Amino acid sequence: MLTIYGKKQRYCDGVSRRSFLKVGGFTFGSMAMLPLADILRAEAATGKKLSHKAVIHIYLAGGPPHQDTFDLKPDAPAELRGEMKPISTNLDGVRIGEVFPRLAQRMDRFTLIRSIDGCVDQHDAYQCMSGWRRADLASAGGYPAVGSVIARVQGPTDRTMPAAVGLAAPATERRWSDPGDPGYLGPAYAPFRPFTTGAEPYDHARKIDRSTQGPGLDIIRLKGITLERLQDRRRLLQKLDGLRHQFDSMAVEAMDSSTQAALDVLTSSRLADAFDLSRESAKTRERYGDGKPYQYQYDGTPTANDQLLMARRLVEAGCRSVTLSYGRWDSHGKNFDLVRDHGSKLDQCLTALVEDLDQRGMLEDVLVLVWGVFGRTPKINAEAGRDHWPAVNCALLAGGGYRHGQVIGSSTPDGAYIDSRPVHLQQVLAAVYRHVGIDPDTLTLNDRTGRPQYVLEHREPIQEITG
Repeated sequence: MLTIYGKKQRYCDGVSRRSFLKVGGFTFGSMAMLPLADILRAEAATGKKLSHKAVIHIYLAGGPPHQDTFDLKPDAPAELRGEMKPISTNLDGVRIGEVFPRLAQRMDRFTLIRSIDGCVDQHDAYQCMSGWRRADLASAGGYPAVGSVIARVQGPTDRTMPAAVGLAAPATERRWSDPGDPGYLGPAYAPFRPFTTGAEPYDHARKIDRSTQGPGLDIIRLKGITLERLQDRRRLLQKLDGLRHQFDSMAVEAMDSSTQAALDVLTSSRLADAFDLSRESAKTRERYGDGKPYQYQYDGTPTANDQLLMARRLVEAGCRSVTLSYGRWDSHGKNFDLVRDHGSKLDQCLTALVEDLDQRGMLEDVLVLVWGVFGRTPKINAEAGRDHWPAVNCALLAGGGYRHGQVIGSSTPDGAYIDSRPVHLQQVLAAVYRHVGIDPDTLTLNDRTGRPQYVLEHREPIQEITG
């Protein structure tokens, strides 16, 4: 809500200074400020505009089993190789799991990394979003996620669009739906989150989809307030010259030009339109699918295929970074049933996204990154599941102007360890930074103690994709 406090006095439109002025879901001049206004402040701080490069970061919460998805071991003993069959791709000699038939025919658009190193045994999106462990630099606020760094360094492409958006539907277990922590940069650079209430798991017994979209989208809706009335209230905001002394420093800071910029979001339909999937054709929505019914969700995020379509709409509208959590891959039990469900749905929406970006001429400018926190154990457990295994992990990259149609690295024949060409997970994020125009070799940002920090430690380029 847009909230303005002051002395008890009423104005011609019925607004009481002592009560409040509410528009949409913005809150300014209070301790409950939303980050959107502060994110927009980064535009004034950067002093320059870069070309609109963007990243869509698809986090496979819980960690998918590499042996059953992108690094199958058909020659391993039965207790290791599992039930999944490998299928050929349009890359000579490259095979992936049977649940990805669409992806198999488009592997020339992707780079598959089978030797991701540096993962830790923690269910936390933090390491995928920032490249660090949550404990790293915790005393100074922790390291910021990529989206927050982009928001801080480059700011928004347009005053009506946030630089970073986190689409992840909230989960009962919050670690499954972390959109990226701003760390020592502070909440001003947290991603804008349109979905703000919990999503209950799919009710298998009654076959009811209990996931809900929260009131976060109310932030960008006028909810019956006309643009003319909003402009009147904008002028009222500008005239409250005796107001500042009644606020603490945090509130005073919010009443600057960035607050006006946040009001620009309300007077523009750009962001609201980006979230409105009804503006897409039925054919396009069908290509992506909706990922329902939401199976094996438990305390995690749903397989919301339409979020990938929403991500494409957001970067097309001007967002630089969009993150989302897709499914819950923590397959300690029923691993193969889960992979068949999640994998086939991901196969549909991921290939639709890459094709869509390509057809719209956006694939060179948008980098798509897909991965989870770690791999899974080579040996199948008594519950037909696989447990945590941080020794090796996989990732998929597409677009971004990089050279694709290849596989980087390999794991041992049992899938237990990296066999060749280890790629540290921070190197993957370094590729993201370079794509959007940020040089991780030179960029430092001050933490809360005022000390400059590199955003990554392992900054070596992945030569195979850079050429």
